[in-house]
Amino acid sequence: MPTSEITIPGTKLAAEATELVRESTSDLIFHHSRRVYFWGVMQGHNRGLSFDPELLYIGAMFHDLGLNEEHRGSGRRFEVDSADAARRFLQEHQVPEDSVRRVWTAIALHTTPGIPEFMEPEVALVTAGVEYDVLGIGYHDLSEEQRAQVTALHPRPDFKHQILQAFADGIAPKPETTFGNVKADVLERYVPGFRRGNFVDTILQSPWPE
Repeated sequence: MPTSEITIPGTKLAAEATELVRESTSDLIFHHSRRVYFWGVMQGHNRGLSFDPELLYIGAMFHDLGLNEEHRGSGRRFEVDSADAARRFLQEHQVPEDSVRRVWTAIALHTTPGIPEFMEPEVALVTAGVEYDVLGIGYHDLSEEQRAQVTALHPRPDFKHQILQAFADGIAPKPETTFGNVKADVLERYVPGFRRGNFVDTILQSPWPE
């Protein structure tokens, strides 16, 4: 599937989502989010999945909004802040609740490997797009030409280091939210003195006598 065959949904909802994300995030997050949509569509095609492009697009565009400065004091995982922002946006546009739930779930679980792939296609493909762009999972599932077409539209200069720094900046003010998830790795590398929570210690130090 060449990039020329993939279109951004031409709906008012998609246009307003694009405008919101473009105005409220950095170039780094905007271009990353758009690439996530393209990779998700391509992976959906490869997997023979039937999905709603508009819902996939909203999930892709909102998935990192929780890294923004206004969410750094929330005390919640950034994925939940991102998902809640998408839910508010969709509810304001009177989108059916089942669609809202799919988008919320897709965003909330996009850093939780091993689960989204077994859920609704929109949920699976937001994660697939994120994993492709950030981790290179399934890198050779797409051709060099496909990758070149997408990155020509949405470049990724020094992306590896810049996205890690964006994760660190967005999550460092609420380090407790990294317990049991992959973002603890980011703070361990980027935040001096960070000490990750330990599941075993949490059990052994619980108030239960035995």
